[in-house]
Amino acid sequence: MPSNRVVRLRTHDTAAFTTIREGIARIQAELDVTPEFSAEVQAAAVRAAASPRLPELDRTDLELVTIDPESAQDLDQAVHVQRDSGGGYVVHYAIADLAAFITPGDPVDVEANRRGETLYGADSKVPLHPPAISEDAGSLLPDQVRPSLLWTIRVDDAGEGTDVHVERALVRSRAKLSYEGAQAMIDDGTASESLLLIKEIGEKRILRDASRGGVSLPLPDQEIDIADGHWALEYRSLLPIEEWNAQISLLTGFGAATLMVYARVGLLRTLPEPDPRDVQRLHRTARALGVEWPVEMLYPDFIRTLDPHRADHAAVVLASTRLLRGSGYVAFDGEVPADPQHSALASEYAHVTAPLRRLADRYAGEVCVALCAEEPVPAWVLAALPALPSTMQASSQRARSYERAVVDLVEAGLLAESVGQTFDAVIVAVEESSPEKGTAMLRTLGVEAPVTGASDLPLGTDVTVRLDLADIDERRVRFSLVE
Repeated sequence: MPSNRVVRLRTHDTAAFTTIREGIARIQAELDVTPEFSAEVQAAAVRAAASPRLPELDRTDLELVTIDPESAQDLDQAVHVQRDSGGGYVVHYAIADLAAFITPGDPVDVEANRRGETLYGADSKVPLHPPAISEDAGSLLPDQVRPSLLWTIRVDDAGEGTDVHVERALVRSRAKLSYEGAQAMIDDGTASESLLLIKEIGEKRILRDASRGGVSLPLPDQEIDIADGHWALEYRSLLPIEEWNAQISLLTGFGAATLMVYARVGLLRTLPEPDPRDVQRLHRTARALGVEWPVEMLYPDFIRTLDPHRADHAAVVLASTRLLRGSGYVAFDGEVPADPQHSALASEYAHVTAPLRRLADRYAGEVCVALCAEEPVPAWVLAALPALPSTMQASSQRARSYERAVVDLVEAGLLAESVGQTFDAVIVAVEESSPEKGTAMLRTLGVEAPVTGASDLPLGTDVTVRLDLADIDERRVRFSLVE
């Protein structure tokens, strides 16, 4: 269930490219994050990459492939699907095995616990692990034998997981497929049976999500095209293969949660029910963009009506991320948490499929491997569990700050040549302590921005706003209400 806003940059404008890069460098300095690693951490990663702890089980016979953005090198997952002889499907899902390289307490482990997760924004990346591991020895690159946590999940004809098992195994990906390439093969009839079955399972599981009341946001990428000093915003919606592939990851997360809840030990991803005020705000945003939302329709059903190929619908999908606020992790050992649910997924859920990019997945994966082997959970995992929720909370806040700062930078650039112009908008939020301040949704751009008025702002009302400031260096835009 993707929830992060991805901003991509397309430009051959040297000056604009420099502006973006300098802006991102300032953001990284302000947040005290860096894509670089210390010499000690890099050296430890190189040593680990040269001598991994390899499992005995060899499953290099599986014709696994990775499906990722074309430029990605940190490949966490490889997949193969086949029909089950007894009906239904068998999903093999190989996940990068970080414990093959990282020893608890070593420099790479300490640094990963400090970082928490990889940060992304406008083609910049602050990685969780050094490239020697994350983009080389630990990555499931094609035609390379790699250690993995190999999940085997049986799925019935309706798309429901019926059995799950994970074990350490050597694997070898056969191909590194891009989303566009995989989709083209499915569309033109040249896809392997495995790719076609990913489509089959994905479509069935999307229907199951709907019947269960789950919500999976099809977040579009925001693409900034800069030419001759002019900035333009476009949305790139997800290809169907991206949603089908995401369903395999979700299926694995559900299976992992089931294992841990049954054994009463582990780490779950949680999300409370959305704040009604955020739902009301989304109603106002939809109206601002001219997207119909019947009064009697619940928000999960409304989200499923959106077509992210349309710019107005894509903007509503992005605004929907507010409903995911409050997400977190809960660790447990001996008692299942009182509220273990992830409300958007209407089920218990665990992060286990992206250990190269997210710290929590390494620990949750280790719990599941031990449970399936009927062995005790490693002491180093149990010792780390209590602190992991706060570690991940801090890293999530840092990631949101990074993402927000990059979006602010891009929006300031987008609006810089429009200072003094007026825009049709709707007031979608008003500050309780200062009701003359709030947030407006600009109809034509699908951008939310701060606005002030001489008096209390009219919440939910159509207004005209004037752009008074768009400062790229300060990453600030400011609008005022035209009375």
